[in-house]
Amino acid sequence: MITKIRGKLLSITDEEATLDIPPFEYAVLIPDFTRRRIQLSIGEEVVLHTIHYLEGNPAQGSRLMPRLVGFVSEIEREFFELFCSVDGVGVRKALRAMVRPVPDVALAIEQEDAKTLSTLPGIGAATADRVIAKLKRKMPKFALLVATDMGDDGVKRDVIEETYQILLTLGHSDAEARRLLEEPLSSKKKFKDVESLLTAVYENTQK
Repeated sequence: MITKIRGKLLSITDEEATLDIPPFEYAVLIPDFTRRRIQLSIGEEVVLHTIHYLEGNPAQGSRLMPRLVGFVSEIEREFFELFCSVDGVGVRKALRAMVRPVPDVALAIEQEDAKTLSTLPGIGAATADRVIAKLKRKMPKFALLVATDMGDDGVKRDVIEETYQILLTLGHSDAEARRLLEEPLSSKKKFKDVESLLTAVYENTQK
């Protein structure tokens, strides 16, 4: 199973990115929010975290075709797999629907905002209700995500998630914990561990 690929981005369309990984070229299906993040990287090396699946229905006479779906970060891939698991969604519908960043969609699910979800392409009111019913309790860590993938120079996701869990343990609500984390994370400062991020959170509350 292919879970990550790295190569030069040769071209990109609304639905697909083509990567040069000699001696092959790989076509990777991408949702709209991924396209927007890599569309200025043509000619440069990109890394995509991928889902490898078989598309087709032999029972209806179509042959199975191997497909790759790509994302800039592992946690976006994790969210997409959860979204696909809802009855009536699946990979192709999820690809069309994901026109907004993962945190926006996750927050709508967490807040049971069916009206916002039903505006996603291909997601009507009935599907929005099913998405909320199945996923709403799994959304806090996705709703907490910042829109950019953080590497060694930023704040690692596990640091953010662990700090978030500590704030919940200390008695803060989901909304309060996210609000407390928002200011230090938006400052673009480097927080290498939970202690430094937690200290920044409480320094802000004392201002």
